[in-house]
Amino acid sequence: MKNYYELLGITKTATEEEIKSAFRKLAHKYHPDKKGGDEKKFKEVSEAYSVLSDKKKRAEYDTYGRTFAGGGPQGGPQGGFGGFDFSNFQGFQGFGGQEGVEFDLGDIFGEFFGGGGAGARARRGRDISIDIELPFRESVFGTERRVLIAKTSVCDTCGGTGAKKGSKLIACSMCNGKGDIRESRNSFFGTFTSSRTCPRCHGRGQIPEVSCDVCRGEGVAKREEEIRVSVPAGVGDGEMIRMPGRGEAAAGGSAGDLYIKLHVKADRDFSRDGHNLLTTLSVKLTDALVGREYRVRTLDGDETLSVPAGVVHGEVLRIRGKGVPHGRGSRGDLLIRVDVEFPKKLSSKAKNLIEELRKEGL
Repeated sequence: MKNYYELLGITKTATEEEIKSAFRKLAHKYHPDKKGGDEKKFKEVSEAYSVLSDKKKRAEYDTYGRTFAGGGPQGGPQGGFGGFDFSNFQGFQGFGGQEGVEFDLGDIFGEFFGGGGAGARARRGRDISIDIELPFRESVFGTERRVLIAKTSVCDTCGGTGAKKGSKLIACSMCNGKGDIRESRNSFFGTFTSSRTCPRCHGRGQIPEVSCDVCRGEGVAKREEEIRVSVPAGVGDGEMIRMPGRGEAAAGGSAGDLYIKLHVKADRDFSRDGHNLLTTLSVKLTDALVGREYRVRTLDGDETLSVPAGVVHGEVLRIRGKGVPHGRGSRGDLLIRVDVEFPKKLSSKAKNLIEELRKEGL
């Protein structure tokens, strides 16, 4: 009995993505059309994938060590190659020709045939990551930053068309204006039809009659671009802001994304606990005993706080609505930890007074 998990080099807890990734690597390694490929190994890993990529078949295999609806020799022959049913694959011709739901073999073996199987994949620019340091107060209330980034952007001379000013666009002669090129190739398993983006027009179907002098017809060029970053209120240290389409541009495709990692500076007076702000207030011993009003610093300015009589060391007092903004107009609270100051030295008069308090039972 074959161990499908061992064949793919994965554990029984592997996710669907991990199963597909393992199969891609092994199929690439053993494909018979590839130099050094192994037909037997290729059929084994394909058989394993057909079972483990199907939730029902995988559950049967995990429970009984076999499947009852095809997908391997344990469940009865399903095709002409050791029980593996090739008809489960989309885009495969020569063995069954049925439309399946698993995946497109052109997607797995696109690197062999120069394209992406069921259609050329749209080009996408590179993602960019930058870091921004924020003062504590700006992380609480939010802010706006403008950053200057050198990246590949849409050419501002031709507006991304690639054509020189006054020149027009004409149909690409390589792809006949379709934007992609379809190719067919005979292999050991039949005929594969693949499609890849036209390398001349980058999938646009048109090329400039006269190329732009700045981008040389590509439609994109390296330049500095100022980007406005809106930092929302209440962000924390290490949080990431994603700006879709603000990464590097790609000729004939979409731009990547811009990721901004935030680094919040520590504040000497405040720290955060969720939507609440934390601070400490030093209170004299006599004030802790009889109570007193204190002026307390908040991020909105100074506030008056009444320290009640009999407050104990470490007790937390609260000023509502002076914390971190969240939701629609809501804010957390400012939590103030009382730090009672105990004198290290006492004068003779102070000692006598304390003795009198002791006689009073305090």
